[in-house]
Amino acid sequence: MAGHSKWKNIQHRKGAQDAKRGKMFTKIATEITVAARLAGGDADTNPRLRTALIKARSANMPKDNIERAIKKGLGNLEGVNYSEKVYEGYGPGGVAFVVECLTDNVNRTVGDVRTMFNRAGGNLGTDGSVAWQFHTKGIFVFEKSKIKSQDQFFETALEHGAGDVEDTGEAWEVTCGIDAFPGLRDVFEKAGLLADVAEITRIPENQTRVDGKQAEAIQKLVDGLEDNDDVQNVYHNAELPE
Repeated sequence: MAGHSKWKNIQHRKGAQDAKRGKMFTKIATEITVAARLAGGDADTNPRLRTALIKARSANMPKDNIERAIKKGLGNLEGVNYSEKVYEGYGPGGVAFVVECLTDNVNRTVGDVRTMFNRAGGNLGTDGSVAWQFHTKGIFVFEKSKIKSQDQFFETALEHGAGDVEDTGEAWEVTCGIDAFPGLRDVFEKAGLLADVAEITRIPENQTRVDGKQAEAIQKLVDGLEDNDDVQNVYHNAELPE
């Protein structure tokens, strides 16, 4: 789920994520498998795999699950072939949505996603109808307790490609261009700074304020999409009440 603050979203949804840990592991494993299939099982030469492994580490995913997912991607274990699909649409109140999926059955996935949008009073759009409202960025989130020297942290981030460093209260959020993401990630890791989040994300250019029943409907749509096994990421431009 994407919103104004990545850290606030993490805190807000932590309980729900813990309850869905098995499903979360399945989605991360799928991403690892696809990354390994596309560019090999060496994280040092496969940026997408390395990013997926960071996500797996942050989720405390068991090592056996990770190794099995990589072997499936390399063809050493039997598995399925996944396709990457991105669906765009509008939810209640004209809120823009981008839904990233990895699926072994495109017809099933698009049918499921379309049904959820229709039930929420929204609709799927054509390719490109919504994505232009989002900027693709790299993002790192560090809980403040992990940062021993703020000055050194700022200097390291800004000297190696960070576009912005934001104080969200309990955490620092660092954003950068997607080209700068791999290098900045390596710099942080070499400095012993392990991010709570390190990923490529879509950040909305503008947000749409919603409340009341519209906010409830949007949250229900987001929850339903995130609960779908084929959906990897859900982005929207709604500014939901805290």
